[in-house]
Amino acid sequence: MRVVQDLTMAAPLARARAVAPLVAAAADRIEAGRELPADLLDALHGAAIFRTLLPHACGGDEARLSEHVQVLEAIAVADASTAWCIGQAAGCSMAAAYMAPAAAYRVWGRDPRAVLAWGQAAPGALAEVVEGGYRVSGSWSFASGGRHATWFGGHCRVRERDGRLRAGPDGQPIERTMLIPAGEATLTDVWQVVGLRGTGSDTYAVEGLFVPEDMSVRRDIAAERRHAGLLYRFTTTHAYASGFAGVALGIARGMLDAFLALAREKTPGSSSRALRDSPVLHRELALAEARLRAARTLLLSTLDEAWEHVAAGGELDMERRMGIRLAATYATHQAREVVDMCWQEAGATAIFQANPFERRFRDMHSVTQQVQARSSHFETVGAHMLGLTPGLRFV
Repeated sequence: MRVVQDLTMAAPLARARAVAPLVAAAADRIEAGRELPADLLDALHGAAIFRTLLPHACGGDEARLSEHVQVLEAIAVADASTAWCIGQAAGCSMAAAYMAPAAAYRVWGRDPRAVLAWGQAAPGALAEVVEGGYRVSGSWSFASGGRHATWFGGHCRVRERDGRLRAGPDGQPIERTMLIPAGEATLTDVWQVVGLRGTGSDTYAVEGLFVPEDMSVRRDIAAERRHAGLLYRFTTTHAYASGFAGVALGIARGMLDAFLALAREKTPGSSSRALRDSPVLHRELALAEARLRAARTLLLSTLDEAWEHVAAGGELDMERRMGIRLAATYATHQAREVVDMCWQEAGATAIFQANPFERRFRDMHSVTQQVQARSSHFETVGAHMLGLTPGLRFV
């Protein structure tokens, strides 16, 4: 595979578009191997594609979230697993803004191929305070991109020397993320799944590992933020919600374009009329295009409005947080509607692995199972609209 060269000075979206054909060419190998192959990783790192949300000081772009969404969308048209891995790593890299600059530089600045991956903590993941740092034990699941990661993040509760759990101002135990060199973690292959197979989202664990204090971080807490960049007024939740919506939009765009190509040529076996001549299908196609464009426009414009508000000195208030949550969830669900329409109308053609539908269908329905796509987010936004106080964990 040809490695993309001389792209690091280009804008993130231009780099993504340049590398997308290489991603598409590798899609079958990604699916079969359940990970990103080495030659594709060379191309992605050559295009600095994992660094969209990393601080400038560490060699990153500090891009607008709306551009980040478009990067993932462009990659997801080619392969959703690759886009998902990029989105996960980019969100994790925002932790650099909450670390001492020298420590963040040790992770990302010295290594242009640095990738941080993290996942969901199993009960009992614990960092015990010791001299100079923490003694960490635990396991974590859903480490998307973990097979090519150089670091893992372990979200832990913190036990003080006196045995008490470290708590926040509200009296609740806090969570701190420990940065663990990939070679120190034990990775267990559990990723036998329906869709997003190429993400290799395995489980990893450590037992009694020492982590220095400066290689730990409490992310998304304003008081802990060390970097003044505008991007870091937003949280990793905003990056994941909008970014994974971008993945969904890319899957749907790829599916719809593939179906249009099919509909121009196919005559169903039970019919004498070509798909392209069906007025019913004409209507469905127009509505699908409208759904996709409207959802995409809502997401990008909501992110840009919030960005401009913060750039002008405003706070990222609850109204704008709810707007991002609504737009991201809506975009994901509208993308699924488009994918389902294409799947249904493609008929038996869609079920064959050699055709461009089956993998996208599975990937789309895996995206919608992730926490950022939960339908309950609509309930959260609706409660806010009525002046109620909804649960705010994912806002």
